[in-house]
Amino acid sequence: MIEIIYGIHAILTLLEHNPQHLLDVYLLKGKNKNSLQPIIQQLEQAGIIIQIASRKWFDEKAAGAIHQGIIARVQAKKQQQLQENDLPALLAQLAMPLLLVLDGVTDPHNLGACLRCADATGVHAVIVPRNRAAPLNATAKKVASGAAETVPLFRITNLTRTLRILQAHNVWIVGTAGEATHTLYQSKLTGPLALVMGEEHVGMRRLTREHCDEIISIPMAGAVSSLNVSVAAGVCLFEAVRQRR
Repeated sequence: MIEIIYGIHAILTLLEHNPQHLLDVYLLKGKNKNSLQPIIQQLEQAGIIIQIASRKWFDEKAAGAIHQGIIARVQAKKQQQLQENDLPALLAQLAMPLLLVLDGVTDPHNLGACLRCADATGVHAVIVPRNRAAPLNATAKKVASGAAETVPLFRITNLTRTLRILQAHNVWIVGTAGEATHTLYQSKLTGPLALVMGEEHVGMRRLTREHCDEIISIPMAGAVSSLNVSVAAGVCLFEAVRQRR
């Protein structure tokens, strides 16, 4: 199966990690190529075919998304779908797991941004439900800026059962909610940890919340009552990294 990916960082990461999957690359006709020159050189060194395409072709392929004047056709990797049965093997390899769980995050932009935060903070895996979750499509990969290639993504059928699996492996489950009685900065995040983020308007589902060991909030000093889920995930994950160091 052939996929389309776009954006400099997403294509660079694929070029660095899995260049064999790149079929060819298209540059926008008439675009100033100064910003693209470094990646053009790497593509040429790797023997990747580079072609020029019109703005109309780009707009059709990217469906209105920001493509930065570069699109690649990719041979999709035939990967086994990671699921809850694969978690014990991952956990057995980790002395101090750090996991991100997304409950009800359905926007591909938010999924991509959360993957980017996960990569930046050294998260070992991101876990999402099979249903009510954003697809890992071209938009998510573009926003992830290459993190979709580096962070394992588990799609699981039953989130509460997965949380119980994590707890059986001594992973502390920390959920986030605006009405929590104590804040992120009052929480100890130094042990094996799974951070659960709900959709920013609705939050975690009831069963998900009931299976958390702790509920925390991010203190808000301004007029807005909540943050975008990817921003909130970044704040919490970097606090966990700070405490662990």
